[in-house]
Formats: sequence, C-alpha cells, structure tokens
Amino acid sequence: MARIAGVNIPTSKKVSTALTYIYGIGNHRAMNICEKANIDPNLRVMKLSDEEVRKLREVIDSSYAVEGDLRMEVSMNIKDLIDIKCYRGIRHVKKLPVRGQRTHTNARTRKGKAIAIAGKKKVAK
Repeated sequence: MARIAGVNIPTSKKVSTALTYIYGIGNHRAMNICEKANIDPNLRVMKLSDEEVRKLREVIDSSYAVEGDLRMEVSMNIKDLIDIKCYRGIRHVKKLPVRGQRTHTNARTRKGKAIAIAGKKKVAK
C-alpha cells in the first residue's frame, strides 16, 4: 500500500481516485497533482514505481495543505469566528447551520436527532 501524507491510499484504484482519500484533495486537485507529477491518472496505484510515488508525495507536500495541517487551519478559522463573536461564530457555538439554510423543518444533520416534545392533553367533555 502506498502511503502519502500519512494516509494509506488503496492500491487497486486509479491514481486520481486514490488521491481523493486524502483529506483536502478532491477530483480536480487530484488530476492537477497527476499532471504536475507527469503520471497517468488512469494508472492503478499498484503499478506505480517507487519513484512515481515519491514524485506524488513531493508535489503534494510542496503545493498543498492536506490532512493534519488543513484540519488545524480549518479549526483555527472556526475558533477565530467564535472569538470575535460574529454571526457565523455564534451559529457554530449553537450548533446550527452557518450558511443561511432553513432550520424550521430541516437541519437535522447539524442539530442532531429530533427531540420529542410532550403535546397538550385533550380536555374531556
């Protein structure tokens, strides 16, 4: 298994797809990395030589923030928003959607499982 940026990428997949297993690399960025390293994106990872894997590692390390560094950067950005108490920071603290989505009926992913509220009791006549 090839290890790039601290992640074991799957050997049976194409290089462009396998690179997306690294946090911070999507399809477009994976294709750009393959182009910079002069590697065919349709080649399987198991067929890469050690030299090609080293090229991929060098391109990723020199050009992109991935995995731990990127996670730390994102969390620091969120912490800054919370510290200055801006609208987005307050939404993060309250665990509500940050980007203007509706919350009346949706937002279950962000808010968590729905909590049942006891209804009114019916008055018997």
